[in-house]
Amino acid sequence: MTPETTNSAQQQKQREFMSLLTLTLEIAGLPAPEPGKYHTEGQMEARATSIRAAYKIARQLVLEVSK
Repeated sequence: MTPETTNSAQQQKQREFMSLLTLTLEIAGLPAPEPGKYHTEGQMEARATSIRAAYKIARQLVLEVSK
C-alpha cells in the first residue's frame, strides 16, 4: 500500500467512527460526568473500553440494517 492509500483508509475509518459516535455513546450508556468532577485514569480507561465494545455493536447494527 502506498502512504496515500493508508492515509485514505485511516481517514475513512475515522469518519465512520465519528458518524457512529452518537449511536455508540447511547449503546454504551455511560452517565455524563458531574460538573466540576473529573474521572480518574482507571475510570477513563473503563469508559474507553465500554465505548470500544459499543462501537463494535453499533457498527454491526448499521451493517445488519443496511442489508
